[in-house]
Amino acid sequence: MTRRSRTEQSGRGQERKRGSASIAKSSPDDRNGESESSGASKTSKRDPQAQGEPTAFSGEATVILPPFQALPGLYLVATPIGNLGDITLRALSVLSGVNLIACEDTRISRRLLDRYGIKTKLTAYHDHNAQTVRPRLLDQIAQGQSVALVSDAGMPLVSDPGYKLVRDAVARDILVTVVPGPSSVPSALALSGLPSDRFLFAGFLPARKAARTRVLADLKDIETTLIFFEAARRLPQSIADMAGVLGDRQAAVARELTKKFEQVRRGTLFGLAAAYQEEGAPKGEVVVVIGPPDASMAREVDIDDVLKPLLVRHSLKQAVAMATAKTGRPRREVYARALHLTGKT
Repeated sequence: MTRRSRTEQSGRGQERKRGSASIAKSSPDDRNGESESSGASKTSKRDPQAQGEPTAFSGEATVILPPFQALPGLYLVATPIGNLGDITLRALSVLSGVNLIACEDTRISRRLLDRYGIKTKLTAYHDHNAQTVRPRLLDQIAQGQSVALVSDAGMPLVSDPGYKLVRDAVARDILVTVVPGPSSVPSALALSGLPSDRFLFAGFLPARKAARTRVLADLKDIETTLIFFEAARRLPQSIADMAGVLGDRQAAVARELTKKFEQVRRGTLFGLAAAYQEEGAPKGEVVVVIGPPDASMAREVDIDDVLKPLLVRHSLKQAVAMATAKTGRPRREVYARALHLTGKT
C-alpha cells in the first residue's frame, strides 16, 4: 500500500467515526496552567468512561474525544503556545492513541499531558540527542509503532530539529501526517496590523552582533513582512540593529502570546529601539514582526555614503548634523545609521 493510500484510508476511517463525538462538559480556560472558571456548567447524564469512550480531563470537565485508531507512522502534532485550552480535540485523540510521544522537554510536555489525563509514554528528542534518537524512532515505526512528534510549544519543525526526522521518515516510505494547531508565527502576524499577504519567517537571529547584522542586510531588500523569534534578553540590541540595518519601518513586538500577560507593542523600529534601550529587556517569549520597506524611503546605502567620510573627519554629533542637512532624512534615522556604522548600538 502506498503512503498516499494509507493516509487517505486513515482519514476516511477517522471521518466516519468522528461524527459521533461529543463534549460532555465545557473545558475551562487555562492560561499558562492557571484555570479561570467561567461559572458552573451543566453535567451530562452520560458516563463516557462507563461506555468505553476515549476521554480527556480538564479540571472538572470531561471531554469525549474523537475516536482514533493509530496506524504505524509519524504524527506531527501542534501543541498550545501558552494557553493550554488551545489544544484541539484531534490532537488529544492522537496523543492519547499513539504508542510514543517524542518531545523537546519531557517536563514541559508532561505538564500538558497531565492536564488532560493522557498517560502515553514520552521520550526526549532535541538538538543534542537527535543523531542517536532519530534512527531509533524510525526503527520503532518500521516495526509497527505509532509516534507523535511535538515541540515545547506550537507547531513541530518550526525552529526545532524535527525536519530531519520527517526527511528520513519520507526516505524510508513511512507514513507522515500532521495534526495542525497553534503557532506563534501566524498569531503574531495577525495581531501586528502589518501586511499579511506575503511574509518571510526567518527564525532566530544570530546572538552575535556581526552575524546578526549580516543576516539583516541579506533580508533588507526583500519586499515582504519579516518575522523573527528573539530571546527577550537580546531584544534591545536586536531591535537597535534592525533599525540600523532595515531603517525606520513599522513593526510590532508580540510577547507572551495567549498567556496571562500577553502584550503587543506596535510602532516604528526607531521608536521601539529607543523604548527598549530605555526600559531594558522584557520577560517572556518574543516574536518580532517588521513591515516591508517603504518605497518612498531613501536607501540606507545612500545615507552611509554620506556618513562614512564625515565620521572619519568629525565627531559623531557633527557628522549626524551634516548628514541630516545633506540627505534631508530625519535626524533620528541618520543618528541610528551613525551608531550602527560606529558600532555603538
